[in-house]
Amino acid sequence: MPRTGRKKSASGIYHILLRGINRQTIFEEEEDAIKYLETLKNYQDKSGYKLYAYCLMGNHIHLLLKEEKEELGIIMRRIGASYVYWYNDKYNRCGHLFQDRYKSETVEDDRYLLAVLRYIHQNPLKAELVKNIVDYKWSSYCEYIKNDEIIDTDFILELFGEERKKAIESFKLFHEESKNERCIDINEKKKISDSEAIEMIKRVCIVSHCMDVQRIEKEQKNKCLSLLKENGLSTRQIARLTGVGRSIVLKA
Repeated sequence: MPRTGRKKSASGIYHILLRGINRQTIFEEEEDAIKYLETLKNYQDKSGYKLYAYCLMGNHIHLLLKEEKEELGIIMRRIGASYVYWYNDKYNRCGHLFQDRYKSETVEDDRYLLAVLRYIHQNPLKAELVKNIVDYKWSSYCEYIKNDEIIDTDFILELFGEERKKAIESFKLFHEESKNERCIDINEKKKISDSEAIEMIKRVCIVSHCMDVQRIEKEQKNKCLSLLKENGLSTRQIARLTGVGRSIVLKA
């Protein structure tokens, strides 16, 4: 069946979702996330887009982006090709990293723009990776309340008020609200089989056998357990396959 064309945004603003192929982890280490953010920044001048939000999760990415000089498809190909080339070289792999077609939805008014912004920033909370939104290192939330680096914060903050300090406070309060926004998401409700889970555990934790996870140093183990949960494994499944106590998995 032929693919349908993407809906064109009159505003030029899109909410974009990229996911790893076959639930592939996109960010194994902090260096990977740093490189992806550097790639986003490098192509801002070349492609002439504005970035309003991002959130890098274990096996997927949310972006809120406005196309200007180049159209969305070209922008995403540039960013994707550059990062995948670097990633494959680092991990001595070849082939695709991202699912072949990213998802996108148009954002045509300020109300939905802010809804998507909050939805993106609250992703780590919903995944139970952090208890406070400000504690997540790989989203654009802190660029709004501290220093902006790759985000065009002025455009969004002006929607909260003319005086920047007050606008930032309103921005924070807005993000404390819990809403059920209906935005595009990975929709991964399919249960991951034990055989798939075993391979994921070996890859993410860099072990030969799942039970070896018990012997990993505590801080590194917690990082691995957190990443496994983020990639769709249940607490019960991780505990059963690795022998790590359920309470430890829950706390990670």
